Amino acid sequence: MPLPTHGLDLAWIAGVTGARSARQGARIQSLWGGYGDLFRVHLSGASLGSVVVKWVRPPARSRKSDVSHARKQRSYEVEAKFYHSYATRCGGACRVATLIDHRRRDGEWLLVLEDLDDAGFAGRRGTARHSDVERCLGWLAAFHARFLGVAPDGLWKTGTYWHLATRPEELAAMTCEPLRKAAPVLDQKLRAASFQTFVHGDAKLANFCFAADHEGIAMVDFQYVGGGCGMKDVAYFLGSCSYSGAEVTDPRHLATYFQRLRQALPSSVAADDLEREWRDLYPIACADFYRFLAGWAPEEWRRDRVGQELVRDVLRSLA
Repeated sequence: MPLPTHGLDLAWIAGVTGARSARQGARIQSLWGGYGDLFRVHLSGASLGSVVVKWVRPPARSRKSDVSHARKQRSYEVEAKFYHSYATRCGGACRVATLIDHRRRDGEWLLVLEDLDDAGFAGRRGTARHSDVERCLGWLAAFHARFLGVAPDGLWKTGTYWHLATRPEELAAMTCEPLRKAAPVLDQKLRAASFQTFVHGDAKLANFCFAADHEGIAMVDFQYVGGGCGMKDVAYFLGSCSYSGAEVTDPRHLATYFQRLRQALPSSVAADDLEREWRDLYPIACADFYRFLAGWAPEEWRRDRVGQELVRDVLRSLA
């Protein structure tokens, strides 16, 4: 059943989409931490049949959550900036939704976006087949190639939702002392990479939208897009595909990624140098995410034997 609007400005949405009228449809999902909802809005008299509206309404917060609240607030500013200023550069190889309009008023955000389901990208995956993994890696490779060397103006200077500087609470909660001490070193190695690009920052399987033609793929949720080494996206994505860690350590995946990356890079880029540097940084990127996981979800971290072994290898290499 459609939910009450409680102030969702359907007249404004109709105006910016060129529709005669707009009708709120079903809620697609709630936003993380109770910060709002994602709705489908149906249009009459417009060239589009529907749009997706991200309605951000930050909740009241306690003092102890100020760091988290500030991070989330900033994330929606970043997402709006990405869609407004950078999304048009993506093209078909790293397809994203078109931003129709957005506004911020009274501490709330409204983002009106193309409905990717209507555009042919209605498929979602709970688990990934090998062919799905390859398609996602192809999207990431095209995205990283497109924004290689571009300054992330208006975005996170360092992308990803687990970036060390934005996660002091999780760092303090860690019980793995060697990994906690190594956290600044891991972060510095990734920030010092010669080849920097935009990272999506939350490149989990659930954020990919699959087309029925077994080729096309799109991506959503750009709250944590920013500068960084592309391996951060690859490490996190592969980790999201398998709780056993098998995908993270499968050498076929990096081979696929770098094959697609080379195809997308301009000829002016020293592809051999880039691949050499990023392959060396891949285990560092994995360990950087596990650093966050060890403080945020310690029980999950303790179950991840593959991840723990990878981190031990990385820590030995740093000694």
